[in-house]
Order: sequence, then structure tokens, then C-alpha cells
Amino acid sequence: MDFHLNHHLPGGSPSSSTSSSDRNPNSSSHHHNNGHNANTDPMHSWWESISKARSRIHLLSSILPDSTSNSLSSVAESDRPARSLLSSSAAYSAVSSLLSSPSSGSGDDPLCHWLYDTFLSSDSDLRLVVLSFIPLLSSLYLSRIHSNSIPSPSATIATPSLAGFEAVLLALYSSETKSRAGKPILVNIPDLSQPSLYHTPRNNIVTSKSNPNPNSSSASQSNRLPSIGVLCPPLEPQNAVKSTKRACIVGVALDCYYKQISQMPSWSKLDFCTFVADWAGQDCPCKFEFDQKIVLEIENGFSENSRVQEINDAVEEMRTLRIGENSENSIPKGPRIPLPWELFQPVLRIMGHCLLGPLNSEDVKDAASVAVRCLYARASHDLVPQAILATRSLIQLDNRAREAAKAAAAAANAASNANTPSKAKKPEILLVSK
Repeated sequence: MDFHLNHHLPGGSPSSSTSSSDRNPNSSSHHHNNGHNANTDPMHSWWESISKARSRIHLLSSILPDSTSNSLSSVAESDRPARSLLSSSAAYSAVSSLLSSPSSGSGDDPLCHWLYDTFLSSDSDLRLVVLSFIPLLSSLYLSRIHSNSIPSPSATIATPSLAGFEAVLLALYSSETKSRAGKPILVNIPDLSQPSLYHTPRNNIVTSKSNPNPNSSSASQSNRLPSIGVLCPPLEPQNAVKSTKRACIVGVALDCYYKQISQMPSWSKLDFCTFVADWAGQDCPCKFEFDQKIVLEIENGFSENSRVQEINDAVEEMRTLRIGENSENSIPKGPRIPLPWELFQPVLRIMGHCLLGPLNSEDVKDAASVAVRCLYARASHDLVPQAILATRSLIQLDNRAREAAKAAAAAANAASNANTPSKAKKPEILLVSK
């Protein structure tokens, strides 16, 4: 396929590659002659960035249907076209619709070409636009890969190529591989026997090296040093998406999405939560295990003399956590996606932000609440201890956050009622008989 894959992906860095709009043969001589002015003039750099973003948007407009050309034209003419494209729900909807078509994802897919070349550009805002479509692209890729892997006796149609999706995922993976420089991501695990993180002596490391006797008191003290855990092993360069490395490559792409999640639009996060619920594929009652416990506690917490209406209102309020329990959206769609830990881990990070991010909309938090419960059910059925522990923690944090928000709203309502002046009463007129 003519995807520039053999030329750019082994290098693995957006900074070492150029986009298709920058491949003008006359640009090198112009940069050589005016390089000093281009590097020192901020106005020139700003205008060059605007021009590149507008050219990429106009190219995207030629790929999308004509119905969205007017909205993209207004986006391209804004002062910050890349940011306007990122925050345009109409553009996101149009790209998502085209990306979800049955013929998408092949090596000659022009939209995949656009995503690939745009991510390799040097404009950070344009790369954010590509990252906003990573949840959708990952979901489409995984669902099609695993639906095609299911044998069917009547299937005579050849498996469609997904080289376009794989090229975009490999571009993100190669970029992250170069940025990590062959080093793992480590995390310090503190000694839980200490009262706090600040009670661990810093000179224990020096003492343990200078006194190797394991029977000494200093050696026993060094055993309580914070241990180092490997959060992510070193990444190996990949030129193709192999079946054994597929989960790792998609997980790294989602990790790139997580690093910029604070700048992602809400509709992208909402799509991700919906896709994760479909990936889990567990629509069993055990995903509401913690909500049932809370409901039972409320039902048993009232005395027999309490009003029935208060009990019903409280129970119904807690049951609202069962978002979409019997709706059509809760039915798993597509095949069951394998979720190894290298893919499960970045999914949990994104879920934590969607659940607890203070600036997230209620729709995103509700969708994340459903998704994390589906993940808990999946982890419980697969018997994955670390996934069970992580999803249970997120569910409990979600319940506490909702209870705190409800209590704060009730307190604010009570305070507003207390400060509301009551209606002035008419003065009483006393009739006195003479």
C-alpha cells in the first residue's frame, strides 16, 4: 500500500517526519535562504502554522461528504483552525460516520491517510485532533479483527484489509517508543508499615549498600525501603501489527490518548465509555453488586415508623446509579474483545478520569459509571485479581462521589431556602369595642 509506512514508521517520530503538505521540493531552498528569518520571526511561525492547519482541513473537507463542507470551511477560516476543528462536534460526527463505514480501514482509505499524515505533522493541535478519534479507531479495529477471527462455515468472503487502521496505530506506537527511549515506566511503591510517605529515611539506601550483612539492624531496616514497580516495560519497535503485539500497540495508543485527555472533547470520552462497555461484553446482574448493597442498606436503615414515601424516594435515588440497566444501550454490541492487562491498564486510567474528572459532563460520568461496572463483571468472570481490585475501587469512588454531590446539593438547597425571605404578613387589626 502507498501509505509511506516503510519510510516513516521505522523512525517512529513525528518530529523526524513531515506531512504530505510539507513535501514541496521548493520548500528546502526557501528554508535555506530565509531560515534565519523564519526561526526568529514569531509572526512568520504563527502564520505558517495557520496555513498548514488550513490546508489539512481543506484536504479533510475534500474527503468528507459535501454536506459538511460548509461547516469545515468556517472552521478553517477561524483564528485557530486546528483548535476549532478539535472542538467542532459536527466535524467529529462527520469523520466518525465515514470512519465507521464498512469499507473503511483499508490501506487505500483516504481518511486513514489523512489521520496518518496529520499525526506526523509538527502541529500539536492537529495531533490532538487525531488523538480524539483514537477511541473510535481502536474500537473499530478490535471489533473487526475479532469478528473476522470467529470461524463461520458459511463464510466465503475474504477478510477485509485493516492496514489503514494499523498504520495510524503504529504511528502512535512508534512516536511513544522513541519518546520513552527504550526505558520502562517505573513507580515507587512506598512501605505501608510506615505512618506516611515522609517517615521513610533517605539514608537507608546508603546504609544498605555500605553494610551488606543481612543480619544487621540496618539491613532489616533497608528491607522496608520503597520498592520499585514496573508500570510499563520498555517498548520494542514494531513495523507491523502482529497478533501477539496487538493488545500492546492498541494499549500504547490509548495511553497517548490518556496523556492528552484533559484536552479531549466530551463526545470523544463519551464514545470511549460506550466502546469499553461493549468490549467487556458482560450484561449480567453482578455488575450492580455494589449498588444492590447500598440499596439494601438504605432499605434497612429506616425504622418501621418512617414514612413509606421517604423510603421509596431514597431507594429510587440509589437505583438511578443503574444507568441504562434495561435499556437497549446496555446490550453488548459486537464480539467479545480480549482484555489482557496491557490493554486493561490504560482503559482503567481513562475510566478514572471520566468518572472523577471535575470538569466532565454528567453524561460522561454516567457512561463511565456503566462502563466500569461492565469491566468489573468481566474481571470477575475472568478471575483477574488486579482488574477486580481496580474496578471495585473505581466503583466505590464513583458511589462516594455521587453521594457527596447529592449531599452538597441538598445542603445548598437548604441554605437557599433558609435565606429566602418569607412573605410579609399583613398587620393585624384589632377591633376594640367602645
